[in-house]
Parts: sequence; C-alpha cells; structure tokens
Amino acid sequence: MLRSTFTMSILAASLALAGCSSVGPDYQRPNLETPGSFNAAPLASQGNAASAVDLLAWWRSFQDPVLNSLLDEANANNQDLALAAARIQEARATATGTNSNRYPVLDATLSGTKNRTSENAGKLGLGANPVAKDFQLGLNASYEVDFWGKLSRADEAAKARLLAQQANRGLVQSTLYASLTQSYFALRAYDAQLELAQSSLGTRQENLRLQQKRYAAGSVGELDLHVAESETAAAEITVAQARQALANAESALTVLLGRSPTAIANPDLLRGSSIGALYQQLNLPTDLSSDLLNRRPDIIAAEQALVAANADVGQAKALYFPSVKLTTGIGYESRVFRDLLDPASLLWNVGANLVQPIFRAGAIGALVSGAEARKDQAMAQYLQAVQGAFRDVHDALNNVSANQQVYLAGNRRVTALKDSLRLAELRYKNGYSSYLEVLNAQRDLQQTEAALVETQRAHLSALVSLYKAVGGGWDKSSLASK
Repeated sequence: MLRSTFTMSILAASLALAGCSSVGPDYQRPNLETPGSFNAAPLASQGNAASAVDLLAWWRSFQDPVLNSLLDEANANNQDLALAAARIQEARATATGTNSNRYPVLDATLSGTKNRTSENAGKLGLGANPVAKDFQLGLNASYEVDFWGKLSRADEAAKARLLAQQANRGLVQSTLYASLTQSYFALRAYDAQLELAQSSLGTRQENLRLQQKRYAAGSVGELDLHVAESETAAAEITVAQARQALANAESALTVLLGRSPTAIANPDLLRGSSIGALYQQLNLPTDLSSDLLNRRPDIIAAEQALVAANADVGQAKALYFPSVKLTTGIGYESRVFRDLLDPASLLWNVGANLVQPIFRAGAIGALVSGAEARKDQAMAQYLQAVQGAFRDVHDALNNVSANQQVYLAGNRRVTALKDSLRLAELRYKNGYSSYLEVLNAQRDLQQTEAALVETQRAHLSALVSLYKAVGGGWDKSSLASK
C-alpha cells in the first residue's frame, strides 16, 4: 500500500511538472563589442622574439628547473589555494543541498507514548482505563511540485555559484603563478644588484687605498682623499640597501611557497638561472586573439555570478504564485506494542496542500526588487571584469614595448659609459684631468648597469603579466572535472 500511494504521488508530481515553465528571465550573455585580436606587431618590430608558448604552462618557456620546482611547491602548499579549495567544497555542499530540495522527502517514524487522563474531567467512559498507550510505526513522504521553477532556479543559482568558486580558484592559481614568478625574477635581479654593488664597493675601496698612499706621498690634495672616502661610504650604503631588498624578497617568496614560519624567518631558497639568462629566454606569445579572454578565470567567475543572480530573480518571482505540496504516509498504530504489526493496525493517508500568497505587506516585492538589484550589481561587475581584462592586455603589451626600448637604449648607454670610463682613467693617469672625473664616470656606469638589471626584471615581469592577462596558467576545461 505504501508503495502504490508513494508512486501515485510521484506520478502526479511528474505529470504536473511536465507542463511547468520556470518564472523569470533565462540567462543570456551580454552582447559586448570586443576587438578580434591585439596588435603585437610593434613589439615584433622592436626585436622581441615571438614563439608558440604553451600558455597553460608558460613558466616553462624560461627553461629554469628551479623556477618550475618552486611553482610546484607553491601549488601544493600555498594557503590562498587551500582557502580557495575549501570554498569550492562549501559551494559544492550548498549546491548538493539545494538540488536535494527538488526530490521527494521520505522519513521513517517510530514513536511510543503513554498518558493518563483525569478521571474527574468527564472525558472517560464508564469503566475506561485512565492510562492509555499508543505505538506508531510508519513512513511519511512529501514532495513540492515545482510548477513555477522556484526550486529549479535555486538549483541553477547554486550550480553557477559552484562554477564561480572553481573559477575563483583558477584566478588564485594564475595570480599565484604570476606573482611567484615575478618575485623570483626580483630575487635574481636583487642578487645581480648585490653583486654589482659589491664589485663597485671593491673598486671604491681600492681607489681609497691608492688615494691614501698618494696623499701620504703628497701626490694629491686633501680634496681627492675626502672624495674617495665619500664614494666608498656611498658604495657601502648601496651594498646595505641591496642586502635589505634581497632579504625582503626572500621572505616574500617563502610566504608564497607556503613554508613554515621558521622557514620564513630563515629563508633558504635555491637559485637557478641568472637574471641575464632568464632575460635571454624572453619570448612574446604568437597567439594574442581576444578569444583567449574567454578562459580568464575572473571573467568566468563574474559571468557565473551573473548567471546566479539572474536565476535568483526567477526564484524570487516564483513566490508570487501558488505552491503545491503532496504528502503521503503509511504505517501502523496500536495501543498494544505486540499488536503493532497486525494488519488491523494499518493506517495511511494521502494529501495535497496549495498555498497562494494574498497579502504579505510587500515582502515578496521587496525580495524581487532586491534580487533584481543584485543582478544589476553582478552585471556591472561582469562588465568591469571584461573591461579590466582588455586593459590588462593593453597595459602589459605597452609595458613590454616600453621596457624593450629602455633596455636597448640602456645597453647603448652602458657601452658608451665604459668607453668614457676608459678615457677618463687614461686622462687621469696622464695628468690631464682630476680624479673627480674618473669617479663620476665610475658612478654613472655603476648606476646604469644597475638600472639595466632593473629593466630586465621589469621586462620579464611585464611579459608574465601579459601571459596572465590572456588567461595563461589555468585550464578552463578543469571546471567540468570538479
């Protein structure tokens, strides 16, 4: 009997659902005007090497095993990724719970009660026992018929939010890869800067030693000695600043790697290719079509948030319409426990409940208005994400171009300053110029070489930003497997 009653309820719900349609607008992607591709021709004309870079693993194009291993370590231990993964699990649980509302609910019940009725209340028949027992065993089922799509819209919204969280993890991952790679480039640049600063300090110390000897011999005046002392002190300051920047870069990198507090307090990082060797591996990706932006995780997350907000509007509007709930139950009831399963103790029920809101003092309208406002917010955030994506690509291309020009000019300046230093030293040795001219030439060369290292770092960092801007480092197909 239970089976037939329950089957009738499900059949009735299925037949009702066959003619149902969801209330509210179906989602349609906003129609945006976007360019077909990005213009990278000026970069190629400036001497930037172009090659077919695997955007899903763009970091491997730098051919540095140490960098690859650091990224693997960060992928396993970074706490931002762990947080994003936990949010996915929460969203998945929410989606599962929301989807369960679309199915019947079946509960088993077993109860026993004992009560005594007052003999002076006039409620008992003549000779009736004032103490009564009641035992019940049964199954109860209920099912809400989703006539207007309230439950299906809720399910649609929950699934969209799950996809958004998965895409957000992709954003965290691609951002982590870009940030860690850029931090590694900064680390190797600071290593080179420290090496230049120490070399310059060694030169200044040797100059000071020679000037002290010459001053003692009366060959130079006090001015030349004090200038040499000043330049040596300035070089010591530069070395201290380079060490400070290097130490800070190491601690920042260990945090991205997800290492322990002890490891952060005492960084121990392997070094791979030098900044110069990394710069030689700089390659501009050949595929810069704007379609690549379709796999940017932040745009996908923003669009799924818009999908969810759109479904929320339909879910809210469905509250204006009647809700129908089917119920059924079957079981046994007896005053004596041993007679509980006797066929004569059988009971069952079938019911339907319809509720039509009449007056809610504007509560439903407020819910609809709130849902529509949140949809407008989601739309604005989606458009901002798209606008930001195109700006990211534009700015990254611009930065790559600018740094390329700066690097070429810096190289020419280093060559010229080396010749100037050689001539200044020759003039000083032959007595045609003062020692100050040599110091100025040395200072200019050291500063330009340091600036050239910084340009290499900035150029590499801009290229990484370009890889990230076109959606590199994350596979959109991973959404379907989670």
